[in-house]
Amino acid sequence: MREKQNIEELISQNCLDEALAELDRVLLSQPADAGLLFMRGKLKWRLGDRSGATGDYAAAARIDPSSPAVAALEHARDIENFYNHDLYNP
Repeated sequence: MREKQNIEELISQNCLDEALAELDRVLLSQPADAGLLFMRGKLKWRLGDRSGATGDYAAAARIDPSSPAVAALEHARDIENFYNHDLYNP
């Protein structure tokens, strides 16, 4: 898939906003592509959009239960649920 290669190239060149815009564009015509949703989730995580990333991981996991998005979703939720008592009770 040529589009995926273009997106991966943009990411490797650290053109993250452009890569995200391209992923958004491609997903408009292919909204059920678990691989692209997972890729966008990873990119959103990297850009600091934790909520958006979690949503994309969840969507990809629903479409393809064997996707690596399942593990990424679990890790994202673990991070969200982490609570360090020492930080709040010195």
